[in-house]
Amino acid sequence: MTVTLESACELHPQVAIRPEPFGALAYHYGNRRLVFLRHPDIVRVVKTMGEHPTLRDTFVAEGVAESRWPSFIEALSSLTTSEIIRVLS
Repeated sequence: MTVTLESACELHPQVAIRPEPFGALAYHYGNRRLVFLRHPDIVRVVKTMGEHPTLRDTFVAEGVAESRWPSFIEALSSLTTSEIIRVLS
C-alpha cells in the first residue's frame, strides 16, 4: 500500500523498538527482520504515528520541518515493505 501524507499508520504490534545512539533498532518478531532506524526523528515518528489520524498530523506534532516530509514518506514506505509499520487507511 502506498504511504501518503494522508495515510493513517501504526507500528506493527509484533515490532519492538530498541533505542541506540544512532536512532534505534526495530525487530519484527513475526518475520524476524531487523531494521535500523538511523535518525532520532524517524524513531519519534514511528513510535507516535499511531496516536495521530494522519502522517501529516504526526509530522506537525513531532516538529518535523515540512521540507523533510518527502524523505520521511520515502523512509516510511520502505518500512511498510519490511512490515515494521502498517498502513491503516
